[in-house]
Amino acid sequence: MAFLKNVFGGTRTGSLRRLKHMTGLVTALESETVKHSDGQLPEMLRELRSRALKKRESLEALLPETFALVRETARRVLKERPFEVQVMGGIALHEGNIAEMKTGEGKTLVATMPVVLNALSGGGVHVVTVNEYLARRDATWMNGIYGSLGLSVGVTLHGQSPEEKRAAYAADITYGTNNEFGFDYLRD
Repeated sequence: MAFLKNVFGGTRTGSLRRLKHMTGLVTALESETVKHSDGQLPEMLRELRSRALKKRESLEALLPETFALVRETARRVLKERPFEVQVMGGIALHEGNIAEMKTGEGKTLVATMPVVLNALSGGGVHVVTVNEYLARRDATWMNGIYGSLGLSVGVTLHGQSPEEKRAAYAADITYGTNNEFGFDYLRD
């Protein structure tokens, strides 16, 4: 049993140590990021996107700069600065892991960091919510961050016309429910 405890405990400890290290890289960029004007923030995102698409830099390499940029944008626009644990949650989400958070701990804000990072690829990002109210609310609320960075946001809802659906899916970031995404796929 001690062997298994060491193996699994070590893995969790190692993952946590790595997440803390990555969060430290994001935080270290904060002092430089705050110096930029509001108008420079979308330019910074365009440069990151160019590095992802033209220079083929990996999203992992761009993660610290992108997360620092989103963090600063959230601080300015929403007056909410993601805490270190929220940055760690965003990194975990980007890596395809589950980041369990209770109501009120900032899931909606946490998601903005990996969403913007993955939007750098230019392929569109889908954010799945449990109901249409949350899809509409979160898209509107977080559009303050996304819009400030020059990204477009769409929402796919039941009953929309084909044109409205196309516009939602053409956005950089599309919010919707699992049912709506699934049925849109089948209809398409």
